[in-house]
Amino acid sequence: MYKQFYQRFLQANQGKQHFASHSHHYWPDVTRDATLAYWDDSARLVDDKWQRIFGEMIPQTQQLIADVLNLPLPEQIVFAGNTHELVMRLFSCFDLSKPLKVLSTDSEFYSFQRQAKRLAEFDNIELITVPTEPFASFTERFIAKAKEQQPDMVFCSQVFFNSGYAIADLPGFVSALAAVTDAMLVIDGYHGFMALPTDLASVAEQAFYLAGSYKYAQGGEGCCFMAVPPGSKQRPWYTGWFAEFGTLAAEKSALVLYSNDGNHFAGATMDYTALYRLHAVLLLFKQQGITVGRIHHYVRQLQQAFLAELARQQHPQLNQANLLLADLAAHGHFFTYKLASNSEVAELAAFLKNKGIITDYRGDRLRFGFGLYQTSDSFNLSCLQHA
Repeated sequence: MYKQFYQRFLQANQGKQHFASHSHHYWPDVTRDATLAYWDDSARLVDDKWQRIFGEMIPQTQQLIADVLNLPLPEQIVFAGNTHELVMRLFSCFDLSKPLKVLSTDSEFYSFQRQAKRLAEFDNIELITVPTEPFASFTERFIAKAKEQQPDMVFCSQVFFNSGYAIADLPGFVSALAAVTDAMLVIDGYHGFMALPTDLASVAEQAFYLAGSYKYAQGGEGCCFMAVPPGSKQRPWYTGWFAEFGTLAAEKSALVLYSNDGNHFAGATMDYTALYRLHAVLLLFKQQGITVGRIHHYVRQLQQAFLAELARQQHPQLNQANLLLADLAAHGHFFTYKLASNSEVAELAAFLKNKGIITDYRGDRLRFGFGLYQTSDSFNLSCLQHA
């Protein structure tokens, strides 16, 4: 049904079953034309291309993202080359020479985890981590810890990369946090954006939301974004000249000025090829009526078909007992199987890859992801009978 949009990637990977969409999602064919369009605009317009980028492509992409997330103010969305840049900009809102308390989890992706752990090596910076497991009590435990610790920053994923566990009621979760703490609230939505239906309208003023195009937005690496709460008064010291947009005509002063919209958190000159790709994908889906709700419904069907196929194989490692989450309602778009050791996972992943089944793994966890370019009748895991 959806494979028609992915012919180039499918043709380049014939004979493979790609279960790593959560890591590197296949790109729709329109992204190739978008990549060439950026080159063509650069050749045709040269310096004037910036008028097209900032006057057309960025506002259009902001609106497309805002439509997906039901954000009321598209101009509050700011772009960057990666989420680490945005994470550091958020950290730089604080005076890092003073005490800083950060509340997070033991399951954040490396773009935050590594940087936060490094900062926590300073005596004045405290990193408090809440275990995500047991998943059934996570949100209650996390909110309670926020109330108890009164941190300066709260950082938490919408879908956790090392398990697939998804916060079911994200707006309710954010509102509950906002009710017990005045901390800066940050949600990492990278594994949720364009996968799980997400409505941020009620919490747009309460939390920052980070995501990007590399996973389920299907535009590839190089285009991440952050939804900034309107009226944000933070003054990040890690700031680029794009953050002056909207103030360039103002009289110069000793005080560094910031834009009044999402560009408040902008950096500096970047390659916008990836933004063209993201724009092309989101526009394609809008024109085709492919909503996140439809995507999620389709992937749920794929996941159910996969579990049925896997059950038929009766594999000693890849089975329901080793699946971290049995409840599909608590899942993002990938399954995570926890095995006995890192080496056991690596060996099984290598065996599967040799059989044309592409997965990925983190430590002792093997992940199977699902995307629109898959069909349930193409799943073939019979090789597991010989693993």
